[in-house]
Amino acid sequence: SLLFCQSLSFTRIFMGSPTPKVTFGERVAYGFGDFSSNILYSALGVYLMLYYTDVIGVSALSVGFIMTISRVFDGISDLIMGVIIDRTKSPYGKARVWILRLVIPYAIGNILLFAVPTGWSETAKLVYIFCSYNLAFTVLFTGINLPYATLTALMTQDQYERSVLAIFRMVLATSGTLFIKICTMPVVRFFGGENNPTAWTMTFVVFGAVEIVTFMITFLFTRERVQTTDTKKESVPASQGFKALLKNKYWFIATINLVLIFVVQGVSNSAEAFYVKQVLGNSDLVGTFGVAFQLTQIICMVTFIAFFVKKFGKRNVVFVGAAVMAIGYAIMGAGSSSMPVMILGCMLRGVGNAGISACQFAMVTDTIEYGEWKSGIRTEGLINSAASFGQKIGNGLSMLLLSAILSIGGYVGTAATQTASAITAIKADYIYVPIALTVVQLVVLLFYKLDKEYPSILADLQARQHTDKGAQQELS
Repeated sequence: SLLFCQSLSFTRIFMGSPTPKVTFGERVAYGFGDFSSNILYSALGVYLMLYYTDVIGVSALSVGFIMTISRVFDGISDLIMGVIIDRTKSPYGKARVWILRLVIPYAIGNILLFAVPTGWSETAKLVYIFCSYNLAFTVLFTGINLPYATLTALMTQDQYERSVLAIFRMVLATSGTLFIKICTMPVVRFFGGENNPTAWTMTFVVFGAVEIVTFMITFLFTRERVQTTDTKKESVPASQGFKALLKNKYWFIATINLVLIFVVQGVSNSAEAFYVKQVLGNSDLVGTFGVAFQLTQIICMVTFIAFFVKKFGKRNVVFVGAAVMAIGYAIMGAGSSSMPVMILGCMLRGVGNAGISACQFAMVTDTIEYGEWKSGIRTEGLINSAASFGQKIGNGLSMLLLSAILSIGGYVGTAATQTASAITAIKADYIYVPIALTVVQLVVLLFYKLDKEYPSILADLQARQHTDKGAQQELS
């Protein structure tokens, strides 16, 4: 915590702050929202599949199919919520109010994911999984996380300040992931052990309380400053907003980038729990690998990533980060029998992911101004909802890919030992699939050039606003 505060204070002093209204404390408070989000999101990515297969005893392929199909509903809810945000009016703004309204239901939804009735038949369990998964993600996660993502665009229009907010966000998000990786198994054992279903439920009761506290910090200590023309927005039909979105080429590129990022993260994070348990024979190594990966990522984000973003731009930082990630995975593949080599690979992945995580959402946010410049229509909620849909599609595809490869390899969660083909499938999920998808990501990023165009686009938008105000004054 001290390193975090000192490093970001240094960053602010060294480089200056173009938008002093966004205070250091507000940046930290904003980041706590993603700490809360990542408790649920990382629980899904790291432990949910393992809980379903090894504790509840249902088929990995069936669960993967449910998660993928649910993304269709999730995508619809994202777009609906985006329209709702754009039309919301409240004393707390259009985004923060949804954090207040949904924070307690959100925590309850997280608990329900890890409360599958053990006495039911497999079919009944799968029905419960479908319902609880969609309640937690399609309804509640979308309802609270999408306004949170939109909040960046409403706090400031300054491109660099958004990058700094994204860094704070991802530092706390990574801390949330690290929290899950380090704390989950000890707390589960405290309540009765990793094969005890009730222990998992009680663990996420505790984590649900943490989610409420951290999200309320975001609600209480952030502010929405960007003034938008609400009357203009209300006159724009949702269909016109969607048409404007389709003309936003950089939104497409940024969203595809998000899909690939979250497929890689989803496959690798979920496979890690299987890898350390079945290949290395020690479930506690999730925490060890988590410290090597997430702690390295945090240190990089709070020491030099902001400087690199300002000097080289978001796209370039993400591009180099993805290349370093691929190298880290390759090292892990080459030295999978050596613990020091595996740790080194995790640390390199942490360095690479620092650049990716710091910029992935800020890139999407920047496309709001591009879309407004291109079409004359500004829709923060819709753009973020569509990007969120891409993120969730990536996560859904990762679960389908993970479960399909495990099934092809013949993995059986309740088996005493796994076959050689099942071990190979786990290694493919954990190391080789992420390498291939990261290479695809590098190709996609070559087409993103908004960083260079953004200053002139923002200047043109500000000139238009000045002209419109002058015209309105003359008419009045």
